[in-house]
Amino acid sequence: VQLQASGGGLVQAGGSLRLSCTASGRTFSRDFMGWFRQAPGKEREFVAAIRWSGDNTHYADSVKGRFTISGDNAKNTVHLQMNSLKAEDTAVYYCAAVLRAPYNIVAVNLWRSWGQGTQVTVSA
Repeated sequence: VQLQASGGGLVQAGGSLRLSCTASGRTFSRDFMGWFRQAPGKEREFVAAIRWSGDNTHYADSVKGRFTISGDNAKNTVHLQMNSLKAEDTAVYYCAAVLRAPYNIVAVNLWRSWGQGTQVTVSA
């Protein structure tokens, strides 16, 4: 699976951005897609994940209530709607696919495919 991410940019605190990630290649309803982010000098961290079937979503505590992950199966695309952005959300955001056993969605090393990353900068 190859992933293409888009939608990053510069926004003021309190603003919104929408990230998209399109997967090329075969996907299955039981598979997950995820978003991670990495700020300068920090480890890559989990943000959100969704199963392609749409019946299972997960969020990091730091983004709950502000971010929403959704999927468009017909277009093999996953979106991350980010509202009420804060300066601490500034990072490069990566989409990920093909979660491997033991299927711990927050574990960076269990995701097989990664997008190229898109920069999100939130000014205070």
